[in-house]
Amino acid sequence: MRSQRQIGEIRTSAKILPMSKSIVARILLSSFLFLLSSCSPSTPPPLPTDTPSPSATIHPSETALLTETPTAFPTLAPELERPQYVIDLQMNYSSKAAEVNQTITYPNWTGETLTNLVLAVEPNLWSGGFTLRSLSADGLPILNYTLEPLNQRLEIVLPQPLPPSGSLTLAMTYSLILPQMQAYSNPNEVRPQIYGYSDRQVNFVDWYPFIVPYQAGEGWILHNPWFYGEHLVYDVADFDVTVTFTDGTTPQIAASGAEVASGLATSRKFELDAGRTFALSMSTDYKVATQTVGDVKVFAYYFAFYDEEGEALLQATAQALQVFTEKFGPYRHKTMTAVQGDFNDGMEYSAFYFISRDYFNLYDGTPVNYLVAIGAHETAHQWWFDAVANDQGIEPWLDEALATYSERMYYEALYPDLVASWQSYRYFEFQNAGFVDTQVYDGGGQRPYWDKVYLTGARFFQELRERVGDEIFFAFLKDYYAQYAGKRATGADFFRVLREHTSADLSDLMAKYFKNTY
Repeated sequence: MRSQRQIGEIRTSAKILPMSKSIVARILLSSFLFLLSSCSPSTPPPLPTDTPSPSATIHPSETALLTETPTAFPTLAPELERPQYVIDLQMNYSSKAAEVNQTITYPNWTGETLTNLVLAVEPNLWSGGFTLRSLSADGLPILNYTLEPLNQRLEIVLPQPLPPSGSLTLAMTYSLILPQMQAYSNPNEVRPQIYGYSDRQVNFVDWYPFIVPYQAGEGWILHNPWFYGEHLVYDVADFDVTVTFTDGTTPQIAASGAEVASGLATSRKFELDAGRTFALSMSTDYKVATQTVGDVKVFAYYFAFYDEEGEALLQATAQALQVFTEKFGPYRHKTMTAVQGDFNDGMEYSAFYFISRDYFNLYDGTPVNYLVAIGAHETAHQWWFDAVANDQGIEPWLDEALATYSERMYYEALYPDLVASWQSYRYFEFQNAGFVDTQVYDGGGQRPYWDKVYLTGARFFQELRERVGDEIFFAFLKDYYAQYAGKRATGADFFRVLREHTSADLSDLMAKYFKNTY
């Protein structure tokens, strides 16, 4: 996830069956209360100022756990192509609190027998923000797990080993108390907080526990949070999400997935296939504009007195979908939703993105402004993040540099006379601060991080394009997308595909822009 954006320093779905009554009954009969601290919600404690040493290898907790003689599951080929999340969100909009029933059906495609699972639980970073009520695997209570206060890592010791090609269903219930958003921040130091609520908006982002990717032979991929940038890595999954309001309110809901009939006036049901993450935003003040692009329904949610800006955002998103489908390959979802964020940031999720209210205020009625440029940037993340994923903590350039350069492609296709203008304001504070393949943790601050990963990264793509020519460059991008859509790519994967398309000597570019050897 992905963005800190200020002027001159911008970063910039198989249907799932609901949990059966028998499973619910078994869970309720065997549930254990695991209460976490429940003080008033507050912002997360300050992160350490020293640079961590994150690794894709996450070692199991050394906390003493109960031991049992495991009984192996039968080795059966899972029927599922990817994990499935069924989430029932019971929302008290007035109190900004929720009760959640969730199941995860997880097929083990790792090639290894798993004795544990690791989940990211981002709401647990806030004091009192997350309370786990019950937890089971295939109806068996999970007695052994660790989830420390103010920590995102939930590690589960499975009651039985999960062999390769096996699958299990993890069921849990939990409570959420949303924090108040930190809408503004010093853009050179730290990103604002998106998860939570403002006076007129409630945002659910990275709000449900999810199983992090597993790298065979190495371990679970879960990095430490940082002051800026993104640290989470996601597998592709299917989502079935139902939102029910328990306090009589009926706010508008912007969602990652396509809405399907729920049968109840108080409930809304959404489905998303093959997405990385599922985001929601709610408000009683939203206005909405819609447009259809091919088979895709595009939404723009915005607040009152921003009709012109909302329509401009809708148009930019629809145009970008068309341009990038032609340049990269097909868009993978049924809907695309853009939301005016009540904070000074932009951020992409699957089939969904936020864009800063500041950009609405600065809109001047022309295409050369941040509302349009960042709208194109965030839309490009549907290709470079949602479809072709990467490790956002260790190799953020793979999505951010490409999304930034995609802005240029948007202007080239629609406003060729404005490309120079776009480049002048997009780069006007650019400093050649270091290597493109800088980790989030080594950025040296928000501003230097942007300069390295986003802007220097975009300049690398322009020089690469000039070196190999348009025909090879765009053929390469289409092939890279085709090979890795639905997967997670690395820098080595990127350059392997590139070398399949050109034998040009790129050694000088590599030395100029990259510290690692690919």
